[in-house]
Amino acid sequence: MKQMEVAALVLIEDNRVFAAQRKNQGALGGMWEFPGGKLEAGETGREALIREIQEELGVTIEVQHYLIKVEHQYPGFFIIMHAYRGSIQKGTIQLREHQASRWLQKEELWQLDWAEADIPIVQKVEHLLS
Repeated sequence: MKQMEVAALVLIEDNRVFAAQRKNQGALGGMWEFPGGKLEAGETGREALIREIQEELGVTIEVQHYLIKVEHQYPGFFIIMHAYRGSIQKGTIQLREHQASRWLQKEELWQLDWAEADIPIVQKVEHLLS
């Protein structure tokens, strides 16, 4: 069984959280997620997140702190996801890997079709938003 280790960014500004919609391809096509990506060999979660967010969204971030670890079994692969809270330090978000994005208030969180592994992070974010 294929195993993947990834890092995800929880970006909160003005009491809203950033969510991105995957392109309509692959097993998780069209689902909403917290952006990020796979850890490369020898890379920490923080390092992977900084690199992936620069590649996916074209912004430089500061990783502030670790939020939660999620382990989830999808059909065909197992994912270990490390979620970090962070902030944009430089640049404006550009969608390079996603088809859409939204800034969500607390009451809007459950209106999206989240990727299953992201749901525990959504539950954590619910407590961070007022």
